[in-house]
Amino acid sequence: MPTLVTSPTRVTAAGNKPKLIDEYIGRVNSNHSAVSVAHMRSPAGWQEPGQTPDFAEFTIVLRGLLRVEHRGGVLEVRSGQAVIVEPGEWVRYGTPEPEGAEYIAVCLPAFSPETVHRED
Repeated sequence: MPTLVTSPTRVTAAGNKPKLIDEYIGRVNSNHSAVSVAHMRSPAGWQEPGQTPDFAEFTIVLRGLLRVEHRGGVLEVRSGQAVIVEPGEWVRYGTPEPEGAEYIAVCLPAFSPETVHRED
C-alpha cells in the first residue's frame, strides 16, 4: 500500500548562515535509510564546510545558483540544471548570488551526520 508523506521534517543545517532543509523522505521523516529526499532553501552568501560523504548526492537546482567546489575546480549549477556527486568525492556547497538558491537533494543511501564527514 502506498504511504502518504503528509509533511516534511525541518532538519538543522550546517554552514555559516541559516539554511532551510525540509526532509520528505529519509532517516528522520520516513525512517528510510536507503534514500533521502530533501527540499533546500539557502540564503545569499551561505556556505557549508567541505565534506567527503559516503553517499551519492543528486541535486536539482530549482531557483538561483548552487556553487559546488571540488578537488578539480568549481561547478556553477543554475536553475534547471543538476549535479551528481559520487561517494568519496570532496565537495563544498555554497550559494553566492543575492537571491540564494532553492534545490532538491537526493542521497543514496540516505543522508546521515555520521556519513557526511564534514571538515571542522
